[in-house]
Amino acid sequence: MAQRPSVKGVADIVALIDGLQRVTGRSRITWYLAFGGLFLDAYANAALSAGLGPMTDQMDLSSTQISVLTATAPFLAIIFNPVGGWLASRIGRVPPLLLAKLLAVAGALLATFAGDFTTVWFGRVLVGMAYGVDFAVAMALLAEYTPKASSGRLNLWQAVWYCATTGNLLLALGFYQLDVGQDIWRWSLGSAGVIAALLLVLQYVFLVESPAWLASRGRLEEAVRNLRRIYGIDAVADPAAAGAAGAAGPAEGAAPSVGLRDAGLLFKGAYLPRTLLSSAISLGQALQYFAVGWYLPVISLTIFGESFEKATLGSMVFNAVGIAGGLASAYCGRRMGLRMSSAWGFGGVFVALVLMGLTFGRAPLVVAFCLPVLFILCHSAGPGANGKSIAALSYSSDVRALGTGVTGMIGSLGSVIGLYVFPQIKDRLGMGDTFLVLSVVPLLGMATCLAIKWDPTRAEETPHEPAAGEAPAAALPGEKARSV
Repeated sequence: MAQRPSVKGVADIVALIDGLQRVTGRSRITWYLAFGGLFLDAYANAALSAGLGPMTDQMDLSSTQISVLTATAPFLAIIFNPVGGWLASRIGRVPPLLLAKLLAVAGALLATFAGDFTTVWFGRVLVGMAYGVDFAVAMALLAEYTPKASSGRLNLWQAVWYCATTGNLLLALGFYQLDVGQDIWRWSLGSAGVIAALLLVLQYVFLVESPAWLASRGRLEEAVRNLRRIYGIDAVADPAAAGAAGAAGPAEGAAPSVGLRDAGLLFKGAYLPRTLLSSAISLGQALQYFAVGWYLPVISLTIFGESFEKATLGSMVFNAVGIAGGLASAYCGRRMGLRMSSAWGFGGVFVALVLMGLTFGRAPLVVAFCLPVLFILCHSAGPGANGKSIAALSYSSDVRALGTGVTGMIGSLGSVIGLYVFPQIKDRLGMGDTFLVLSVVPLLGMATCLAIKWDPTRAEETPHEPAAGEAPAAALPGEKARSV
């Protein structure tokens, strides 16, 4: 009879999971359910984008009210990304995910049945809170669920994002054909609430707490039990470590609680280049996507004509390209590494924006169509996907949720700036010159990727995980021999 592997702490949990070649069985179900929250986040954003025109007409919204509505969710995410990371570090990965679904359901209900701007805005506040919490925690959980050999699968979140936006646009087109009139925005936002409620039930029933997080809290018996439930790995908690945990609290290898006050650890020692790189990619991709990609319906109108159907169909085509790019991002990340695939992606976006700026309004239809396609393809295959994945893979489990939360906060800041700045610059300079101004963003992103050499998929070892009896990684930010 084969000897059962012994688990003394987080390092043993990580080693057992990394020993697997792929995500299979129960782990596949939990993996996709965690991804479901990211689908909802994208869907809820697209729901407002698709219905903003009819909502504006029905409620007679001012330009200021429109700016407030579009920027509310990403602005709240700036605050609730690190809050989500803090919650995940303190109470586990699963409870914050369930809380996010509750907030999303409540926000969708408020906005769907709103009779005035203020009520819609309160609904978007709740959606922004849900978005911030969910994205920070889901990426941390996915990183801990995923064997190292399959770490490139994390980039699939980008394809999920574009699937969600395409699905919402398709649904909006269906509602339009049903002749629901200006209430189309209510149907669009309400459908996001239905998805949130369904995910809440499924995640409550099937999601399993991260074994790595449980081990980091010294709860080794629960950790090995969840290893068995998720992966079928029949391990045993080390009797000495388990006994110490029962007699004197957490086992020796348990990491201390990491809170928002410890965010400075991310900017010290071995973590500094990782945080700078992941933050730069997250900020750059958010700025360029929410300045250009989020306004694809507006760009579609200028290309295909003043028609809701044509603009929506054009946006769907662009988002379909995003799905292809998101699927390709896993391959690109595996072949080139997350850093270099981001650099190449930023470079492609830079070229696309410069050409869009120089030819906008003067190029033949086929060129005017192909340039946004190039933008979306390079964005989704490179920095769009890597902005979240590289953060989730760059930190040890005790600070992973905090790290993804802080870099997510920086990305959300880019979203707010992009949503606000694009229409302001466009009104002053026109669409073409706006593209030229925005081309500075991917150029700086590419330069940062080339300057900072850290890449978790190319590191000789995974981010350091504390073994039993050893100080946690958060206390050793300068340890380069084992962390880099």
